[in-house]
Amino acid sequence: MTAVALAFYLFAICTIGAGLMTVLSRNPVHSVLWLILAFLSSAGLFVLLGAEFVAMLLIIVYVGAVAVLFLFVVMMLDVDFAELKAEMAKYMPLALLIGVVILMQLSMGLGVWAYSDGFETRLVAPVDGGIQNTKGLGLLLYDKYFLLFQLAGLILLVAMIGAIVLTLRHRKDVKRQDILAQMYRDPAKAMELKDIKPGQGL
Repeated sequence: MTAVALAFYLFAICTIGAGLMTVLSRNPVHSVLWLILAFLSSAGLFVLLGAEFVAMLLIIVYVGAVAVLFLFVVMMLDVDFAELKAEMAKYMPLALLIGVVILMQLSMGLGVWAYSDGFETRLVAPVDGGIQNTKGLGLLLYDKYFLLFQLAGLILLVAMIGAIVLTLRHRKDVKRQDILAQMYRDPAKAMELKDIKPGQGL
């Protein structure tokens, strides 16, 4: 057995085992830690496939941001997981029935799966094979699909602005700075002089 095959089996076993432990762990913090291990093992599989950019993206985005965010949320929130599991136990038969139906549908779909003619040519990358994976992906995004890439960024920007506008609530009991009101105010009305007599307070 070669070193590549041994590494593949090691990463594959770690990914499957960590995925199962993510679902089966009773402690939610342990579940998030198992999820991080599953992400790292999947990144190792991507490295073996020659997709090092996807592997580093998986580590940076999912392990470095999403999984750590999950870990902080689970550790900071005071959630009674025993009560949640008791509520979930009532719906377990229905969930198992839905899972069996989905597995039957997947088996029916994969059982009649067949490749169409000429699929080898469609799977070939549209860039030269002599360059690195990351460089080829960059040339593909910023050359052939540059307009679509920029449009996707604009759509995400509009979605972010829309989410901010929809969730923004101005509370009346909170004082906020109004720059236009400060600029357009009349200096003659901005200050009022009071004539205080001796011995008389305000």
